[in-house]
Amino acid sequence: MKKGRLIAFFLVVVLLGSLIGYTTKGVTNNITLGLDLQGGFEVLYDVEPVNEGDVIDQDVLNSTVNTLNKRVNVLGVSEPNIQIEGNNRIRVQLAGVEDQNRAREILSTEAHLTFRDTNDKEMMDGTDLVEGGAKQSFDSQSGEPIVQVKLKDASKFKEVTTDILEMQPNNQLVIWLDYEEGDSFKEESTKEEPKYISAPNVNQVLNTTDVIIEGSFTIEEAQDLAEMLNAGALPVELIETYSTSVGAKFGEQAMDKTVLAGIVGIAIIFLFMAIFYRLPGFISVITLSTYIYLILVVFDWMNGVLTLPGIAALILGVGMAVDANIITFERMKEELKLGKSVKSAFKSGNRRSLATILDANITTLLAATVLFIFGTSSVKGFATMLIVSILVSFVTAVFLSRILLSLFVNSRFLDKRKTWFGLKEKDIMDIRDTNEDTEIPTIYDGLDFVKQRKKFFYFSSMMVAVGFIILLIFQLNLGIDFSSGTRIEVLAEDGSITAEEVEESLAKLDLEAKEVVISGTENDIGVARLLGVLDKDEISNVKEELKADFGTEPNVSTVSPTVGKELARNAMIAVAIASVGIVIYVSIRFEWYMALAAIVALLHDAFFIIAFFSITRLEVDITFIAAVLTIIGYSINDTIVTFDRVKENYKRKKKIKTFDDLAYIVNRSLQQTLTRSINTVITVLIAVVALLILGSSTILNFSIALLIGLIAGTYSSIFIACQLWLIWKAKWLAKPKKEPVNEEI
Repeated sequence: MKKGRLIAFFLVVVLLGSLIGYTTKGVTNNITLGLDLQGGFEVLYDVEPVNEGDVIDQDVLNSTVNTLNKRVNVLGVSEPNIQIEGNNRIRVQLAGVEDQNRAREILSTEAHLTFRDTNDKEMMDGTDLVEGGAKQSFDSQSGEPIVQVKLKDASKFKEVTTDILEMQPNNQLVIWLDYEEGDSFKEESTKEEPKYISAPNVNQVLNTTDVIIEGSFTIEEAQDLAEMLNAGALPVELIETYSTSVGAKFGEQAMDKTVLAGIVGIAIIFLFMAIFYRLPGFISVITLSTYIYLILVVFDWMNGVLTLPGIAALILGVGMAVDANIITFERMKEELKLGKSVKSAFKSGNRRSLATILDANITTLLAATVLFIFGTSSVKGFATMLIVSILVSFVTAVFLSRILLSLFVNSRFLDKRKTWFGLKEKDIMDIRDTNEDTEIPTIYDGLDFVKQRKKFFYFSSMMVAVGFIILLIFQLNLGIDFSSGTRIEVLAEDGSITAEEVEESLAKLDLEAKEVVISGTENDIGVARLLGVLDKDEISNVKEELKADFGTEPNVSTVSPTVGKELARNAMIAVAIASVGIVIYVSIRFEWYMALAAIVALLHDAFFIIAFFSITRLEVDITFIAAVLTIIGYSINDTIVTFDRVKENYKRKKKIKTFDDLAYIVNRSLQQTLTRSINTVITVLIAVVALLILGSSTILNFSIALLIGLIAGTYSSIFIACQLWLIWKAKWLAKPKKEPVNEEI
């Protein structure tokens, strides 16, 4: 029986390892990479009517999306993402598109083809063309690229050419694409590059459905025009309000660096768990490896788009997934210290830890869900990965870990090997001298957290006051996500880059940067911020100029004032909803005083991050909000674990009448959970520091926010939340009541 269970354990491990090793490459190859990992661009359009009085309804939006999809097919993008947002917006994401300027032009060109006389009177338009009848060809005489179109009605074309012929000497049929009110053939004909496509002379009446459009096209331009005409004219006008583009080199570098950071961070976490918890730690390495694999599988099944923040969420998720293992393993160690058998400790530890793990995961899941609802693009990708991570980690850490460890436990192999759980023989008591009420010694028994509470309250109050003053003086260094404007990132292909070089390149285009910051491991990245919002033509010029000067295509992001205000408003709403949701859950699951103390603690943590960014002048962008909400989830997770132990000790205590009784419970709970708190924050910090040191500069500020938040979150869980509950609960106890004092919490 012993050998059978041990053999089963190793068979399961071998099967899992074989499955992961054999299929991982195929799974990862199937996952769609976001534009920040393979280059591409994203644009948010406001949909406006072409003609006054037109109504933008759902049918018009659907028709626009269909037309855009047809145009995207021309570009050969494998996984385009075109979505309607709200009542008048369409978001387009094209990852992996090679020629971003061409793609932008094809998408936003309305493609309203009109045939006019020299007085700009419309004679025919795109509705007179046979659907799908345009094609690129070559002129039989000159060999120049042309576009052939087929008309629906030859007789109508006969009438048009008859009228044009009578207008001699101005007998030209002017072909326009996207003619605008105020455009004039007479004015444009004097220019070297007129807005109209061509203006052929009509020397005879034509009774045909075949028409040739000439225009000094390149082959690609002729193909694009033919495809746009076949796709149909847009029924609306598209106005860019937000855009971001990532050069392929940037995406490749960001992915390589972040994946390396993940490998290093996860390897160190695995090593830490194996050393500290020994056999259970080794099993957690197996379950965490399975957890990473399952996340990729689920993401593949979901057809999810993996973004840079998404990879960060996966790496961060490993650190947070360890928490469930740590909670369970610490509970087992406590039971073993009481002298219980390995099998009994295994059962008790799992039973006692389940509710704690569930509570901690639900509150973190709540913050991630709010982030998903209110987030945009890459932030939504981060939230998606975080949600998947939380759900999958619960399955692997709770069920798979227990199954694997139970095979060892039930084999009786560990009965006389309790030290394999990371214990020392001297820490294990004789079971004859213990019972359920026996106090288990900890290495922190000498620490009196309650006695020092005023010092920590004074310290936090002082830091908050200083933070407010700093915010009033310096305010926040808002990025374009919240303040609107244009952000340009330049990557030097060879060697370093200077601010002067970036400014000189922009000056060639008559653009002046508000500021230029140089970053990167080799000072090879220049970040310029411009006050205005560049249009698509200006963006195209910037890309061409900077690519010529520095060898790689730059990243260009623009945010209109309207969208900037909306992002700021949504961020505030997200934080408020997450806070309210947590209050409600903790109030139901625990009690009102604990919910209030938890909210004060997490707001304390969020404020510390904000104040730190204010004094360091680090840029606050949309990923900063993702970091704040992640820390809110982590902070409440840590606080919940401590409160769960407070609740347990509160129930165990027979009579609670005084402040000292409550103080004893708080002190004991903190002493019992401190090892778990320290180990959990260490594992998460390992992941964050790896991202900070080795990860992409694109998520540098995000990683810094997480680092500061993790430190603040651990501090507040230990020194703020429980201490506040103690004070408020003691005041409640002091009030005269008819009910029994030792009520359920």
